[in-house]
Amino acid sequence: MRKVFFILALSLGSVSAFAQDTEATVEAVATEAVAQDDFAEIAASELPEAVTAAVAKNYPTATIDKAYVNEAKQFKLEVSLEDGTSGTLYADENGNWIEM
Repeated sequence: MRKVFFILALSLGSVSAFAQDTEATVEAVATEAVAQDDFAEIAASELPEAVTAAVAKNYPTATIDKAYVNEAKQFKLEVSLEDGTSGTLYADENGNWIEM
């Protein structure tokens, strides 16, 4: 009977430990989503040469529809391809692709 209570207490402790890890992950995701909202729209002609060159090199059929910049000089680009697909790219001021 002692073994049953010991196993029950051990499994209950394991379940509560996993529940705490989930909450920490949710908070980190929420913080990252807020950081993406700090972009202000700019004209595509105001993009640095390095950013437009990176788009031309990696996505030769892409057209930049809209461009945005934040205080950290990171650029959000809404692009469309000749085949009709569209997407969003993020780059720094040196034309390096970044994950957001």
